[in-house]
Amino acid sequence: MVGLLTACGSDNSASSTPQTLPGTAEPASGDHTTDSGGSSAPVPTDSAPDSTTAPGSGATTAASATTAASSTRCHTSELTASVGRNDPGAGQENFPINLTNNSQRTCTLRGFPGAAFVDASGKQLGPDPERSSESPTTVTLAPGQQAWAGLTFSNPEISGARTATPAALLVTPPDERDSLKVKWTQGKVPVSGTYSTVSLTVVRSGTGS
Repeated sequence: MVGLLTACGSDNSASSTPQTLPGTAEPASGDHTTDSGGSSAPVPTDSAPDSTTAPGSGATTAASATTAASSTRCHTSELTASVGRNDPGAGQENFPINLTNNSQRTCTLRGFPGAAFVDASGKQLGPDPERSSESPTTVTLAPGQQAWAGLTFSNPEISGARTATPAALLVTPPDERDSLKVKWTQGKVPVSGTYSTVSLTVVRSGTGS
């Protein structure tokens, strides 16, 4: 590891050095949207099945299509992450996680990011986020363009969930293994108890504003 978000602005910036995501809050490929939890590791798109070509058809094979998708995917080293301004509503706290293409090439994102709240020592706080039931689409990012995914949880003062104050949010782009560290300045988050679930949406184009 649902309310839809309509937040705007950007309060935090990502660190320049990606780090490996602790625990099991892995990102997910757009091909596995039925997974409801964050514990399933993504299927690396760099691993392609054996290719076969229909006689005389000249059709693109599964292997070549997978390789093409892998070659256009945005990698962690090409992105920066930030958390936008909260847009609360109906007892929910709603934040956009923004990903910006910092490279000099056009690349794509598809599916769910990975996300994990961590303390100052890097220990994960709370369970992995759950994933929404939305169907993903491929988002194409030219240099400098942004995409976003929604991070939502119930206000712990209303729900009564046990809380912790994270030092950072680790964000892993879809199908990647390295994460981007974003300083968390939005206060307490629910980590256990009633209504402590944190939810994530698929990546979509724009900035969540």
